[in-house]
Amino acid sequence: MEFTAKKIADFLGGTIEGDENVKVNKVSKIEEATEGSLTFLANPAYTPYIYKTNASIVLVNNDFKKEKPVKSTLIFVDNAYNALANLLELYKKSKPGRTGISQLAHISKSAKIGKNSYIGEFSSVGENVVIGSDVKIYPQVYIDDNVKIKDNTTIYAGVKIYEGSEIGKSCTIHSGAVIGSDGFGFAMQTDSNFKKIAQIGNVIIEDNVEIGANTTIDRATLGSTIIKKGVKLDNLIQIGHNVTIDENTVMAAQVGIAGSTKIGRNCMFGGQVGISGHLNIGDNVKMAAKSGVGSSIKDEQIIMGSPAIEANKFKKSYIHFRNLEKLVKKVDELENELKKLKSK
Repeated sequence: MEFTAKKIADFLGGTIEGDENVKVNKVSKIEEATEGSLTFLANPAYTPYIYKTNASIVLVNNDFKKEKPVKSTLIFVDNAYNALANLLELYKKSKPGRTGISQLAHISKSAKIGKNSYIGEFSSVGENVVIGSDVKIYPQVYIDDNVKIKDNTTIYAGVKIYEGSEIGKSCTIHSGAVIGSDGFGFAMQTDSNFKKIAQIGNVIIEDNVEIGANTTIDRATLGSTIIKKGVKLDNLIQIGHNVTIDENTVMAAQVGIAGSTKIGRNCMFGGQVGISGHLNIGDNVKMAAKSGVGSSIKDEQIIMGSPAIEANKFKKSYIHFRNLEKLVKKVDELENELKKLKSK
């Protein structure tokens, strides 16, 4: 599918500099783009590439100032990265969607399925399941009894959704994710064995949530594990039982959150962050990759390290960590001098 610069600019509300009739049929990285490509410049580190890219069209921020001629047609927008996201969404919607229920899918008679929904081969839909309109369930998805899935949600191949889970509108759940498996609950017995505690709660996922491939969200022991509106979870994340994640929080891959911890809204967690159980993490908290969190965190904090501390304090301490060998050597020298003085 081809788009002209004028059509793209009209859609984005942008301003064109160059040939408004130039056409593109693909999207590429700015350093790899060829003729017929659309690309974008949002990170200043990539500015040198705009002067040598072969892209036909480049999206740039309104405050971009050329230092020398650019052969590509430029479209000036408020935010180039957001503009690209809007274009990619438009492109995705322009592709024909899947509808219909495969004859190779198993659908319980008590299940209710809305209009224009798609259920692929070898998927299984349990008793009393309610699926909204325009839902896409790809092959080999398992949906247990009493699950509710609202409109416009997409569930990719191989996802497992356990009994009683609730999925909101316009969610995306990627392949291999498991929603509603048992929380890690065991009671130690007098003989040092562990007795399993039945996990009888559920998982509630609100609207516009995205869950990455092979991410797992445990059902609550009692009540619900809750993922609120707009949360974005990367691949390979573990969310423990009775955790609550508030609106618009985002987490990178391999984050692990232990049971009953409450996460605030608008938080950002880097990869491999680990958070202990029964903690309260405030709003707008940022955690650097590999942070190990063992205590509650107040609003607006930026933390890093393991055990995690305030980021600026960690950076100052790290200067000493790097010079530890020199410090030890200096202490040894001072001890030797002190011994010499005492011997006299």
